[in-house]
This record gives sequence, C-alpha cells and structure tokens, in this order.
Amino acid sequence: MITASRPDLKRKSRVVSEGASRAAARAMLRAVGLDDEDMDKPFVGVANLASDVTPCNVHLDRISASVKEGLREASSVPFMFGTITVSDGISMGTEGMKASLVSREVIADSIETVCFGESMDGLVAVAACDKNMPGSIMAMARLNIPSLFVYGGAILPGSYRGRDINVQDMFEAVGAHSQGKLSLEELIAMERVACPGEGACSGMFTANTMASAIEAMGMSIPGAASVPAVDPRNEVLAHGAGAVLYGLLERDLKPRDIITRESLENAAMVVLSMGGSTNAVLHLLAIAREAGVDLNIDDFDRLSRRTPYLTDLRPAGRFVMSDLDRVGGVPTVMNELLDAGLLHGEAVTVTGRTVAENLAGFDTRPDGEVIHPAAAARSPTGGLAILKGSLAPDGSVMKVSGTKLLRHEGPARVYDGERAAFEAVTGGRISEGDVVVIRYEGPKGGPGMQEMLAVTGAIMGAGLGESVLLLTDGRFSGATHGPMIGHVAPEAQAGGPIALVRDGDTIAMDAGSREINLLVPAEELKRRREEWTPPPPRYLSGVMAKYAKLASSASEGAVTG
Repeated sequence: MITASRPDLKRKSRVVSEGASRAAARAMLRAVGLDDEDMDKPFVGVANLASDVTPCNVHLDRISASVKEGLREASSVPFMFGTITVSDGISMGTEGMKASLVSREVIADSIETVCFGESMDGLVAVAACDKNMPGSIMAMARLNIPSLFVYGGAILPGSYRGRDINVQDMFEAVGAHSQGKLSLEELIAMERVACPGEGACSGMFTANTMASAIEAMGMSIPGAASVPAVDPRNEVLAHGAGAVLYGLLERDLKPRDIITRESLENAAMVVLSMGGSTNAVLHLLAIAREAGVDLNIDDFDRLSRRTPYLTDLRPAGRFVMSDLDRVGGVPTVMNELLDAGLLHGEAVTVTGRTVAENLAGFDTRPDGEVIHPAAAARSPTGGLAILKGSLAPDGSVMKVSGTKLLRHEGPARVYDGERAAFEAVTGGRISEGDVVVIRYEGPKGGPGMQEMLAVTGAIMGAGLGESVLLLTDGRFSGATHGPMIGHVAPEAQAGGPIALVRDGDTIAMDAGSREINLLVPAEELKRRREEWTPPPPRYLSGVMAKYAKLASSASEGAVTG
C-alpha cells in the first residue's frame, strides 16, 4: 500500500492515490508518467487555455509548459488540461459574438468539473483573453482549493505611418472607411500591421483590465500583469508559479481567504484608476458571487467617486500595456493608491504576504506621463460611473474616462439588435444629437450580452463620437470609448423600461448626477407596457438556450449559478 509522506498537502488527491483499493487508479496514473514518489506529492491541475483561434492565447502552451516545470521542481505533480476560448475581436459584429460571455460560464464550469472530478489539491490557470480570465477566477472561487492565476501577457502595438496602432484603430477605421474618410487600400494596409503577434489586445481593454484587477485582488504574482506576451520574463514568472502554488498548499491558503470584499474593492479601485473596461463591473460582480462576497453594482460608483484616475492608457488615452510595464506596471499604480489611503493594504495575497508587504518591494513612482501621481491625477474620480433612473432602475455602466460628453438630451433611435444599428450608422442614418438605443441584447435577450465594438467603432469613425449617445442592455468592448452606456438593467427581454422606448422619445443623461431617464409621461409608459409582450427566444436548444434560461441580470454579473 502506498502512503503519503505529506498527507497534509494531499487534502483532496489522497482519495485517488492512497490505499490498496486505489490500485486501479494508480495503474492509470502510472500510464501518464507518475512513479512511486509522485503518488506522495500533491496533485495540481494546470488549466491551459491555449488556442489557435486568437492571438491572445496562441502562445499559452509555452507558458503552461513553464508552469509545469515549476510545479515539478516544487515537489508537485502537474496535470495539464484544456478548455475553450472565444475570440471577441474576431467574432465581433457577427452572431458568434453572442457566445463570448457564455464562454465565461463554460470555462468556469469546465475547470471546476476537471478539478472536482480528478480531486486536484491545487490549481494554476494560464489564460490571456477577455472571458478566460474571469472564468478562471470564478472556477477558483467555486473550488476553493489553493489556486494561482498566470497571465499570458499583452500583444505589442503595430506601427502604421510612424504611429502605434492596435485592433481598436481597426474597428474605428472600418467606420471611417464607411464614410469615405479612409480608402480601402489604407484600411488593408492598417489591417496588415495592427496585430503584429501573440498576446492579448494591447490597450486597457478587457483582458488587460482583468489582468490588472486579478493582480490587485491578490490572485496572481505581483508585477506580472503588465509583462508583454513576447517578453521572456513571462516564462520566468510562469516557472515561479510552481513555488508560489506550493506555498499556498503548505499554508492551506485558498481563494476564498484571498477573494474578500477588501480584495475585490482593491481590484475595483485599480480598474477605476486605470480607466479600465466596463466589463470589469460584470466580471467582478460574478467573481464576488462565486466567492460568497457581498458586492453590488452601487459599490463601483461609491468607489469611483473617491478613486483618482491616474493612467493615460488607450482607449481613453495615448499609451498601451507595454508602456505601463516600462514605467513600473500595476504596482506603481497600486502604490499611489496605497499612499493615498485608498487600498486595503492588509489584504492577503497568493504570496502569503499582504498587499502592502508586496508593494514595499517595488520602488517605482509615477512618470507623470503614462502614470500620473495621485496629487496630479487626470481626474479626481474614477473612469466608470453607475447611472440609474427611469430608463435603468437597476443600473447601467458608463466609461466616463473615454468621453467629454457627460450630459446629453436627444431623440431616441431604436434598434432591436446590434446589426440594424451598425447598418444605420454606416449608412449615414444617425445624426448629431441622437441617442442610439440597442435592445434585446442583454443576458437573456441576446442571449449572451454581446459586445458592440463594431457599432461604437463605427460611431467614432463617422465623427459622431462626441455628439451621439449610445445606450444598450448589451455590453461594450474594453476598446470602446465615447459616450456609451451599457448593461442597462432590467434588460428589454425581462420587460425593463428600455423595451418601451420608441423612436423620437427624449432620453436625458447626466453623468454628474448619475442619471439616465426616459422623458415620457407615466401614463403613456403604462399603456405601452400593457401592449408589450416579450419576443420568443432566439435559440430553442444548445448552449445559447441554456444560458438564456439561467442567466441573471447584468446588475448581478450575468451569471448562471
């Protein structure tokens, strides 16, 4: 009979590897390369989200191999397994984009299923695309076994006519081309250079937003979030993840010890200070729910009102993630927030040390260009605002860092779906002062709450970015900027007020007072509600139908559990 020399570290896997009754299981484990010594070591799952469908993840086999080597050297047994990825940038503007948020749930479910089914003692997830990252952390919170996140890093910017460009510029170039402001030859020339290699989209879009949030949350190695995908440091950090994970096993330090209200507030403040993606609200709410933490949509607005906006990062600024890395990365931002008395410095992290203890090892300070000091912040408040009112009783999310249009009143132009709105913009049917309303794109109505970078990019490319307000129960890409309000809740499919809007209705937005209102008499709205019936489901079977049936409101993270 095989007995464990370190039973305290095999809290889960001993049921697989110990005792005479497990001889058949051990026989199968030997077939994948384990020996007698391995049976006594902790078993660690390595969730490898490598995929050829997106540059974000195309290199993750290499990163995951380094994680495995580090785990072996740290007296652990790694078991690599894969799960899915959906590329938002490629599927954007197609029916397939509706699968993006759904993939977050599938990723979380699949990682949970493998680690639960195979009795893993620990978990390292290696990911680098928008939904990979929150999906991985959601699974960690559910499983609550010692866990660590490893980011694959961001892509470097491309170069076109002497200036840096990225995929955000491509979506806006499509809009410019549709208006005759950019030739087809110029569009194709930009296309050839915008994405020069491996890595997640380069700006403070959703992937880099979530990498920064996860580092601030304490679930990844300090300083790792900003390292470019092609930088050899990534493999060094990945290798070091083995020792960090082993330390978590020794301490029995689990995700729910780390993912607390304090750590989630730290994550939110870092996002707000960096002009991060609106999607962070959705994902942090989902992570909080999986971790059993009481966090709600109003907390983001409360934090935003006192968090300074410090970085000059795209899409609302000039620089990208590799520039942030050059001037010290996320720890530089966090140190500014800590010194300002905003971060919870006592929150514990995967290193076993607190946030404050980790940050003491980083001595970089704001350069005044990519990162501004808190005393000379770009804005005294954060990059996101939560708006409520008669049009969004349960809330909506606006990226105020990406626009100067903070008050607006205008006529509604209503579209039941993203494609019709895109065609209206590119067809020149939207005028200055309009409020474009895109509905039935929420968690249940879409289903899947697809992102709308194609529409927002077209609006910006058409030169309407500071005169047209866009409002939707769907989502926006992290690359979106301009006066765009998403996550309107309740959604149209659930009978929210957005379902009752008609062409020509006046909509008023005031970001300062955090209001978004439909200026239609109550009696008229009552009449419209009596006439309204929900449209039939768009999908009757398969994963999209399952998600539509189970998904919660965007104001609750659009989760299925």
